[in-house]
Amino acid sequence: MEQPQLDTLQNLDRFLADVQGRAYRIAQIATNNSDDALDLVQDAMFKLVEKYATRSAEEWGPLFYSILQSRINDWHRRSSVRNRFRGWLGIGDDDGEDPLNNVVDDAQRSPEQHVQLGRSMTKLQSALQALPLRQQQVFLLRVWEGLDVRETALAMSCAEGSVKTHYSRAIHTLREQLGEHW
Repeated sequence: MEQPQLDTLQNLDRFLADVQGRAYRIAQIATNNSDDALDLVQDAMFKLVEKYATRSAEEWGPLFYSILQSRINDWHRRSSVRNRFRGWLGIGDDDGEDPLNNVVDDAQRSPEQHVQLGRSMTKLQSALQALPLRQQQVFLLRVWEGLDVRETALAMSCAEGSVKTHYSRAIHTLREQLGEHW
């Protein structure tokens, strides 16, 4: 494998620093588990550096999200098998952790605004988690990451028409559920 140049490595470091928070949030919403989400993002970052560091910077976004999507899908497959065994054995898996409680809000807001924002964020997280996985991921990649239809299709290994359909359905569902909150 060809060694990436120092400039490329510095650009890759900046890319990863820029994307890590948003990618973590995407994975956290998909898994509803902060530890698993962190593991998925770190794994995706390592794989991007290992396999694609020599690619152009314009390719990193779709490649990274494609890797992350693959890791999330793998996680869901493993979880469904694990949950079947837990169900048979009667073992629960509820850690009760709410990652939104750990977010620091530096803005100066009144107590009423804090309560309303908390309710809105709780409702948003619930609505996002209730979406089917493909709709959830398309929505997050399009809205939070700002990927266009082509980049999202590349990241999710699907057709552009599928991206448009999933996005439209996600927006429609979220608008119905979040009308008074957003």
